[in-house]
Amino acid sequence: MFTGIVTALGEVKAVERKDGLVRLYVDSAYDPSSIEVGASIAHDGCCLTVVRVRALRNGGACHEVEVAAESLALTTMGELKAGDRVNLERSLKLGDELGGHMVQGHVDGLGEVLSLKQDGEGYRIRIRPPGSIAHLIAGKGSLAIAGVSLTVNEVDAEGFGVLIIPHTWAVTTLSRLKAGDKVNLEADMMARYAARLIEARRNQS
Repeated sequence: MFTGIVTALGEVKAVERKDGLVRLYVDSAYDPSSIEVGASIAHDGCCLTVVRVRALRNGGACHEVEVAAESLALTTMGELKAGDRVNLERSLKLGDELGGHMVQGHVDGLGEVLSLKQDGEGYRIRIRPPGSIAHLIAGKGSLAIAGVSLTVNEVDAEGFGVLIIPHTWAVTTLSRLKAGDKVNLEADMMARYAARLIEARRNQS
């Protein structure tokens, strides 16, 4: 479980593709002694399991994760290449502050960036979501975009918009997006369950 609050920017150092899997080697400022093999780390909102970790000579850690076929099909993980940056978040521990909203790290689909522009001191991003989750996105509701917990400002037939504060713009990969890019989207957990409940009741009637 995560909160959508990015705790480090990782840099993809290498990508290996074999046997239907992609293995990513990711450098970060994390303390290697604090990462155990088997730990969960969200990469741009996609929960992945650490299979190996080692200390870097100049500080920080390099951890390795494997991405399976389903995640490759539903997320941006299969498009990553050496030199790319990814938003990282360690999984929650009991007692941690819930700074964003409850995020599972299970990407619902890929959104397409429609536009980016400065809006006052912040930045506004417009995104077209896949039709499968469009009904789960509501104004003033929560949404994880590339692993970042954000509040939806407006929704219309074309897509939705979010406003990014300067701090979030500076410490995440959102500032690197451009029109046409794909981003991992995870709908709010409560919206997902509410929609499923409504569907089940409709089917029973």
